[in-house]
Amino acid sequence: MNRRGLILSVLALGVAGFAGATWFANRPGPVAEAEPVAPELADAMNRPYSPILGPADAPVTIVEFFDPACEACRAFHPIVKDIMAEHGDAVRVVIRYTPFHGAASEEAIRVLEAARMQDVYVPVLEAVLREQPKWASHGAPEPGLILQIAATAGLDAEAARTQMLAPDVVAILNQDRADVETVGIRQTPTFFVNGKPLDPFGEAELWRLVAAEVAAAQS
Repeated sequence: MNRRGLILSVLALGVAGFAGATWFANRPGPVAEAEPVAPELADAMNRPYSPILGPADAPVTIVEFFDPACEACRAFHPIVKDIMAEHGDAVRVVIRYTPFHGAASEEAIRVLEAARMQDVYVPVLEAVLREQPKWASHGAPEPGLILQIAATAGLDAEAARTQMLAPDVVAILNQDRADVETVGIRQTPTFFVNGKPLDPFGEAELWRLVAAEVAAAQS
């Protein structure tokens, strides 16, 4: 199935609580100018400890409220990578964990944080998303399966078992949960570009909003 087909099938299943009216990947016309989030929400949007994909000093920041067990997040991941590739050093992605799928989401986040400690975050993220249908909470995965999957991408699974329980990981989970509540996130993925919410939601809208922010930063 191609990427557009995957996104449409995710929509049809109603994954992550999306309303069908928000999904118009081919919606014509410009994106309405969105207002940035209120200043008092700025800290809750972007924490200095959050994982960053791309250049740390990029002028355009995509904040993605992300659940590794969310099928729509999996579908949008290659789109986000394509956007980053299109704009090079101008764009970075900040990942905010949003464990809406319960224990499976939390375990995956802990595995990702262990991978970050071991400097294999990106390959483990790719493996976790690629194999999501096997381990995510929609079925009944065998215990430890996600660690086995991560190990194929370079994670030291034995070391990770301890790292997953580290106080810093617990603190990240707790703070991200609090920030999800503060910002009012109700679905994943939810995107903000330089503080502006992606509204309406859609693949084409994300491309256009990022392109507009890149053009503004380079003008």
